[in-house]
Amino acid sequence: MRALMANTKSAEKRAHQAIERRALNVTQRSKVRSAVKKVVAAIQTGNKAEATAALKAATPIIDAMARKRLIHPNKAARHKSRLARQAKALAAK
Repeated sequence: MRALMANTKSAEKRAHQAIERRALNVTQRSKVRSAVKKVVAAIQTGNKAEATAALKAATPIIDAMARKRLIHPNKAARHKSRLARQAKALAAK
């Protein structure tokens, strides 16, 4: 952890809060990426049931992060749309 170079007590507090929030945000963003990777991996194996289950698990995680503005809502929608389309395409094969 870096030393805080704040001039006032309130600035020191804000700097400390920013460090704590960043740590939380990094883990939350990691959850989103992991969930998306699980869906992509399931799609690549060609297992429709597994892909659908992974997508069903990933959707609420993606939505929650968009609600908290950790990722942009449009990015969340784009991820869900593309993953759903790919999972649906497995049925056609």
